[in-house]
Amino acid sequence: MTPAETLMDALSSFPVVQNPRGAVIICPGGGYEMLADREAEPVAAAFADSGWQPFVLRYPIKEESGSAPLLSGPLKSLGRAVSIVRRKDFSSVVLCGFSAGGHLAASLGVHWPDLVDQFGDCRPDALILSYPVISMKSHFHEGSMLNLTGADPEWRDYFSLENQAGPDSVPAFLWHTCDDRDVPVENSLMFFSALRSAGVTSELHIFPRGEHGLSLATPEVDQPEKNRYADSHVAKWFSLSIGWLEEILGTPAGQ
Repeated sequence: MTPAETLMDALSSFPVVQNPRGAVIICPGGGYEMLADREAEPVAAAFADSGWQPFVLRYPIKEESGSAPLLSGPLKSLGRAVSIVRRKDFSSVVLCGFSAGGHLAASLGVHWPDLVDQFGDCRPDALILSYPVISMKSHFHEGSMLNLTGADPEWRDYFSLENQAGPDSVPAFLWHTCDDRDVPVENSLMFFSALRSAGVTSELHIFPRGEHGLSLATPEVDQPEKNRYADSHVAKWFSLSIGWLEEILGTPAGQ
């Protein structure tokens, strides 16, 4: 089985959207040790309803306690996915990542030049980052840091994206809640500041309330046992992100 065939087993899509605006590759969260279903298929359905062809990437995770850190495995999986989807002639390829999946999406948004020799055109056109892990050194999520880097100093530097963003980084839409206790809002603030300093188009929305992991913040993804409830105000992030994509990519419905 070729790497592309192996990847396609991990890259699922909804039925073809007629005249799609572009493609969206969704990276669910889960601390690099699981993949949250609430941040996968329901999000894909929302993008399909908005005219975008969705794909969900089941990237590598650290499934066994005591196993080696993941290091560049998830990043290479996503880089390969973008290059494969790019060859399907979509007008744009966007990444949408949640929590650790947001870190993965942002990692490719920053480090895509490192993968060009291996995968060709793997640069996404835009990022949508939902309560993302950004840093591996400041306000970091310990589980994500350990699972990905094993606390190796060089890899922690490489994946502390607030220090890696530059003029070639990909435009990003970010949203977070002030109440997030698992991945502090400072992660989004630091990345937005880094992109702004580098002159990269970005948009940031901070909502006053809400637990980590709200996904779409709609009733279908309620998780009462973890205090994750529908919130009509927070749920506006999705329509805001669609509007932002139209603004920066010029992709109205049916085009």
